[in-house]
Amino acid sequence: MEARYLTDENGKRIGVVLDIEEYERLREIEDEMEDIRRFDKAMAERERGESDAIPWEQVRDEIGSEYEEPTG
Repeated sequence: MEARYLTDENGKRIGVVLDIEEYERLREIEDEMEDIRRFDKAMAERERGESDAIPWEQVRDEIGSEYEEPTG
């Protein structure tokens, strides 16, 4: 990663300039990390019995869905 730093009058780094591709790559990583944090939080809530998530089977039965159970 190549970065250019912005400095104040004392030479202290106060900002950074990145290529747009690098910035977008870092934003994608940030989004993925947030998804992981949310997943981990949901799983911890589920393990503690605090989750209000509804099991897929119950949803399928209640709406009479023609969808198969998700795989993966």
